[in-house]
Amino acid sequence: MNPRVQLRIQRYGWDAAAPFYHDGWEAQLRGAHAHLMRLADIQAGQHVLEIACGSGLVTTQIAQAVGEDGDVLATDISQGMLDDLEQRLLPNLRRRVTFRRMPAEALSVSNGTFDAAVSALGLMYTTDPGTALRNMARAVKKGGTVAATVWGERNNCGWAEVFPIVDARVSSEVCPLFFRTGAPGALVRQFHDAEIENITEHRHSEILNFASDDQLVDAVLLGGPVAMAVKRFNETDWHDVRQEFLESVSAFKHFDGSYHIPGEFLTVKGIRQVLQ
Repeated sequence: MNPRVQLRIQRYGWDAAAPFYHDGWEAQLRGAHAHLMRLADIQAGQHVLEIACGSGLVTTQIAQAVGEDGDVLATDISQGMLDDLEQRLLPNLRRRVTFRRMPAEALSVSNGTFDAAVSALGLMYTTDPGTALRNMARAVKKGGTVAATVWGERNNCGWAEVFPIVDARVSSEVCPLFFRTGAPGALVRQFHDAEIENITEHRHSEILNFASDDQLVDAVLLGGPVAMAVKRFNETDWHDVRQEFLESVSAFKHFDGSYHIPGEFLTVKGIRQVLQ
């Protein structure tokens, strides 16, 4: 697909997902975000760049970690997500965060100005993850940290059938791309290509807990990567897709109506050693 078209789809898609994303995924992604923050090891007083910040599930933690003497540049392609983030931040944290709408593939930031660059579950959506990583790397100082978390392998993510189910009606334009960064060795290779060294890789599994059918559907179908496609459904398509998706995860449904769905994540961290 033409990269400009894909960027436009991603932008409008995440604008559509913004009302559902934060509440739908905050608890589910807490474990993955904790791994990212542990590896990134953000310190007080640091200047941090975050790409694909979304509604700020990690931005808030970074702003707390940098303290009063640090700051965060939070970037995202979706203005809806940035607006949601700004409204959620407490006033004392909002003073530490600057919000800018821009794609990771075309970061308009100066070279070597940040102590760390992080991405929490954003690289999967970029038109070119390698370019996004190179932009993150050039933005940090020599000795600075670059860290990213992505979804892992498709077979280890129990909700993954949502993509072919949706694509059977309306192409979501993300199914072929979504799990590529989580394939064995893929993200580490991209870190090496971006001249990032001292690389640490951590693959970990989490159980995603949803209390009901509605909570699960709101998160995955309305607050996730297929949100733009879902907006194009008629009433019949919506009903059918909802039912097919719930059937695809029925093995993870418990007697009380809740779901406990496996998810795999990959977190990679490295140090920028070369300045261009």
